[in-house]
Amino acid sequence: MKKNQNVYQESIGKGGELHQTTNQDELTLTTAQGTPIADDQNSLKAGVRGSTLLEDQILREKLFHFDHERIPERVVHARGYGAHGYFQNYQSLSDITCADIFQRKNEKTPLFVRFSTVAGSKGSVDLARDVRGFAVKFYTKQGNWDLVGNNMPVFFIQDAIKFPDLVHSAKAEPDRGFPQAQTAHDNFWDFISLTPESMHMIMWAMSDRAIPRSFRFMEGFGVHTFRLINAKGKSHFVKFHWKPKLGMQSVIWNEAVKINGADPDFHRRDLWNAIQSGEYPEWELGMQVFDEEFAEKFEFDVLDATKLIPEEQVPVKLVGKMVLNRVVDNFFAETEQVAFCTQNIVPGIDQSEDPLLQGRNFSYLDTQLKRLGSPNFTHLPINAPKCPFHHFQQDGHMAMHNPKGRANYEPNSWEEGGPRENPEKGFKSYPLETDGKKVRQRSETFADHYSQARQFYVSQTKLEREHIASALVFELSKVEHKAIRQRLVSHLLNIHPDLAKEVKEGLGLAKMPKPAEPKLPTNEELPILDSLSIIKNSLNTFAGRRLGVLVGDGVDAELIKSLKKTLKKEKSDIAFIAPTINGVKDCKGKNIKADEIIEGGPSVVFDAVALLCSKDSIDTLAENSATRDFLYDAKNHGKFIGYSSEAKMVLDKLNLTKKDGGFIELKDSQSIEQFIKNCRDLRFWKRLDS
Repeated sequence: MKKNQNVYQESIGKGGELHQTTNQDELTLTTAQGTPIADDQNSLKAGVRGSTLLEDQILREKLFHFDHERIPERVVHARGYGAHGYFQNYQSLSDITCADIFQRKNEKTPLFVRFSTVAGSKGSVDLARDVRGFAVKFYTKQGNWDLVGNNMPVFFIQDAIKFPDLVHSAKAEPDRGFPQAQTAHDNFWDFISLTPESMHMIMWAMSDRAIPRSFRFMEGFGVHTFRLINAKGKSHFVKFHWKPKLGMQSVIWNEAVKINGADPDFHRRDLWNAIQSGEYPEWELGMQVFDEEFAEKFEFDVLDATKLIPEEQVPVKLVGKMVLNRVVDNFFAETEQVAFCTQNIVPGIDQSEDPLLQGRNFSYLDTQLKRLGSPNFTHLPINAPKCPFHHFQQDGHMAMHNPKGRANYEPNSWEEGGPRENPEKGFKSYPLETDGKKVRQRSETFADHYSQARQFYVSQTKLEREHIASALVFELSKVEHKAIRQRLVSHLLNIHPDLAKEVKEGLGLAKMPKPAEPKLPTNEELPILDSLSIIKNSLNTFAGRRLGVLVGDGVDAELIKSLKKTLKKEKSDIAFIAPTINGVKDCKGKNIKADEIIEGGPSVVFDAVALLCSKDSIDTLAENSATRDFLYDAKNHGKFIGYSSEAKMVLDKLNLTKKDGGFIELKDSQSIEQFIKNCRDLRFWKRLDS
């Protein structure tokens, strides 16, 4: 007792100032109030699969501090880009939900979407290897519905109490302030290697999904399981999906590194240009709808955010489309000030007991107070509902409108016909029965950490699996502590021995560590799922993509004309790259305006390339070192390369004589059409596989 008293006195210090004790025997984790913490891994729930309790002071304090630790940008998702559009319903879904947005066929609902990276600051690059936020605010007739998701269907953690730890580990290390927008450092992999539940998400985060070619070419997911409630009160579970109409596409790591140097705003520029040109990006909203019976029989817990439900088991029903047709008028007023909250749902849609979602519902609302400075952030036009609204909330910092009249409370007897609760139309939570002890405990149904990670890995093509292994080797090679690298490989052994071997050899580890001890053994019988692969889901289209054409003086005017015509029919874009920004003159003396100079328009920013010149411009192009980089990168990245007969001499001068099926000579309109047809494969995969 005397020893404890001394520790207490030391922590108070002389004059009453606060000191943290450094007595190694007393390094018990505490709250900021000094209360010892018994469990920092689980939030307080009503039963192991029950709802998170509001009384959980440890969860609330931890999230509260995390929400308020950045000035002035978002703690996570700081770098984002947004646009306006609408959602159009394909058909009535009144049989499964009474949500007004899904009641009438073809009705359009205005919306705002914000895409973002997670780890970097506002000033970071677009093509960091990272999860992408995919947040949609629907301005429905029943109020705002925020579907706040990611471009991956699962997440790193199962309980929101671990979210601050995850993000802190991924951010720049606090003692040195770097690396920026990267997870290739000790803190992140230390946390991950001590958190087996993250292994499924790690497979996604190390896959090509983490470096998308464009916002327009990535899927979106609601991540969590939600509920749909119909007019009779019947409940169905639902998972939300966004399917890009142009298909999926990613870049490879070497491209991402070079794109970030050439154009750090690559993703936002792409979205801006697409909308401004009238090529409005579109996604279809899909739903996986299932009942309690399926949830009980499913191999994994539907409340576990580190798990997905395969589309092959529960097909995704496409129920409507999102069209982005208007850029913002002011980036700060709209994209920066938009406030998404997972708690923003409307009648007919309800939460589940997912402990990660439950914590997000507290955190997202709380964070807006710090970031936007007032509980009146809903008064900002970008956040205000577009339907009629009536409440008694008033005053506070920057109140733009207050309720009129004497009454500022309810019930009141002053105004007949004033705002009153509406039992018929008002929001009602699903009356889920819950009865359990108050516990900080993880449900045993959340304990399988490796089976779906393995399923994701084996569902990829050979090339995609190689990219996952390469990403892990790269990231872990930046980790200074060998023990962390070994610990991570020990988890990989529970996912797939081939992956563990590749990473072990790539890191030069002397011997293979023992497999990590799993809570549950890996189920190796789960089927391969084609839906998890980008390459297997190619839509065989070049629509929405961009061809970079490197031109020289005297270029064949007919070839240029035919290229433009074919690309327009394909709904693709074309950009001309020339030695100077003044462009070049074609064989008829007509000027071709340059979109980029060779040094400023590398091939990495295009989906395919072409080299067109005359005999007179061969030397000019061949002697420019940027031409060599342009063509060598295009070849190394597996891009289709078109060339005119004269340009063949440039290829020969640059020792690009060893051509394959991805090199196509452009002679006439027929060969150009064949070239663009080949480009629909997006890459010449054989070259990358060799």
